[in-house]
Amino acid sequence: MTTPTTTLAGEDELPMVGLGTWNVEGEDLRNSLRAGLEAGYTHVDTAEGYQNEETIGDVLAEESVDRDDLFLTSKVLPKNLGYGNVVRACERTLDRLGTDYLDLYLIHWPNPAISLRETLDAMETLHDRGKIRNVGVSNFTGYQLSNALHVSDVPIAVNQIEFNPQFQRHDLVEYCQSEGVVVEAAAPLARTAILDDDTVRDLADEYDKTPAQIVLRWAVEKDIVVLPKSSS
Repeated sequence: MTTPTTTLAGEDELPMVGLGTWNVEGEDLRNSLRAGLEAGYTHVDTAEGYQNEETIGDVLAEESVDRDDLFLTSKVLPKNLGYGNVVRACERTLDRLGTDYLDLYLIHWPNPAISLRETLDAMETLHDRGKIRNVGVSNFTGYQLSNALHVSDVPIAVNQIEFNPQFQRHDLVEYCQSEGVVVEAAAPLARTAILDDDTVRDLADEYDKTPAQIVLRWAVEKDIVVLPKSSS
């Protein structure tokens, strides 16, 4: 089955199911990524703060993945949101991942000590240089996202937030979607807690699916991109 996609503000197609890699490293990450690629994943999400970009780059090279078929996302740490630091952080990320560009580059967390306009100016420079195709944010409130939309000359394509049936954040999701900002769900399985939910288990039995499939499909049908991860 083909993975559904959603169209970003810049008109690129983003696969709605991506492979999350937070807190996975070493052989666990290698095995997870290889299994994901074999299963048909074309969307991989990482961050400089995860300290696993180099391993991901190694696996992508070893597996001879066609870069044009892959949607690759990374994130810049809050401490690196000054103009020059953003540019240098992105260059380091590209080097570790072994690629010439990122499909999506996110501000990992807002940093009130650094001008958001300065950060987004750096993102625009990277975009103009072809280093990143799309700009996004992560862990932004509606107010913070509103500010970003106001000062950015490049469309804000994504807000990656924690989202799952136990933490639905209706107002934030509605605001993002009303502004054409795609919501990506970090921790879509509530760090596995949702898999033991009685309602989810009943639905899984009724439809002959796994609890994870039920929860992920629920989010995708709400037009939310999901980034599940597994270390086994």
